Amino acid sequence: MSAASFLEKQLDGGEVAWKPLGEAVGIRRGRRLVRSQLDEAGPFAVFQNSMKPLGFYHESNVESDSAFIICAGAAGEIGYSKSKFWAADDVHFFDPPKWLSSKYIYYWLLTQQTKILSQVRRASIPRLSKSVIESLDFPIPCPNDPEKSLAIQGEIVRILDSFTELTAELTAELTAELTARKAQYNHYRDRLLSHPSGNMAWKPLGWVGEVRMCKRVMKNQTSETGDIPFFKIGTFGREPNAYISRKLFEDYRRKYSYPNVGDILISASGTIGRAVVFDGEEAYFQDSNIVWLENDERKVLNKYLFYFYQIAKWHVSDGGVIKRLYNDNIKKTLVAVPYPDDPPKSLEEQARIVAILDKFDTLTTSISEGLPREIDLREKQYAFYRDLLLNFPKLDDMAA
Repeated sequence: MSAASFLEKQLDGGEVAWKPLGEAVGIRRGRRLVRSQLDEAGPFAVFQNSMKPLGFYHESNVESDSAFIICAGAAGEIGYSKSKFWAADDVHFFDPPKWLSSKYIYYWLLTQQTKILSQVRRASIPRLSKSVIESLDFPIPCPNDPEKSLAIQGEIVRILDSFTELTAELTAELTAELTARKAQYNHYRDRLLSHPSGNMAWKPLGWVGEVRMCKRVMKNQTSETGDIPFFKIGTFGREPNAYISRKLFEDYRRKYSYPNVGDILISASGTIGRAVVFDGEEAYFQDSNIVWLENDERKVLNKYLFYFYQIAKWHVSDGGVIKRLYNDNIKKTLVAVPYPDDPPKSLEEQARIVAILDKFDTLTTSISEGLPREIDLREKQYAFYRDLLLNFPKLDDMAA
């Protein structure tokens, strides 16, 4: 049965009333708590600016089986709690009349999340206005027959609860399979890269090439917007939050060290040894915190280094406040190299190992292939059917 025919059957000739959500449902704001008031093991979770509880409290101000929405911080995130909880002042919760189901409101709000998120004010702290929530067009099936309306809402909730449970079970199974694949991948990666026996021998990374880094960029040379992304240790491998001018970039790239396409960038502080393959996109990198080996690949392939960095036993200096990798530490780190005295044979064996690990990597981490893609498809399938089930016709649609 299609979603349209399902809705028609449920309505059985009844109408659907559309009202601003604020007119159909009570929308209340939580009350502020400070951290000193929180308990370590109180009975009631406290929600403030995310779906992760801020802490716990000995009282609740929201009843069980209630929908709520975060309005600051993770603004626009929609939640539902089976248990009583405390809503802090950055949370709005819904207090529906007896003829409206809280779970129905929750599922319908999920269909509006894209619209809600588009109305979040992006400032230092993202915020969502209560007026945005109040003005949402909300469908009430058979408003003149509360019993029938609740029955329709209940049937929609029952289907979506079942679908949610099924999706969660399938996702759990797929996640368990993915975890097993990753463990298998780690096992073979470790065997392939960390057993210097037979034809393998340990070589220091200084034997491969010299450690290089970009020229130092001062804070006053960066801006929140600009021509060239500038990656610091906190944004390395993620989205940049600082930029430098093209003039400075061209000048520094011409005068100082700059990575070649395929070079493996390494984090030398923070998450030590995190590696990213440089793809050649124009960018600049924080000196001493993000470094690379100047490697012409006559001894060791860059991709081989990339996989090796995942298991490397780095000699980390921790005498200061922040642990870091100094150049000498990196150069002393040992890498297992096959046939080191026979470069052509060594590179051939490295390429074979890289090909094996590439296949495992595709199976375990690619969103377009393998299990992660399947998990993503299940979640999208659930969202698709949820939206269809709650896509009640409006009067102008029915007339058309």
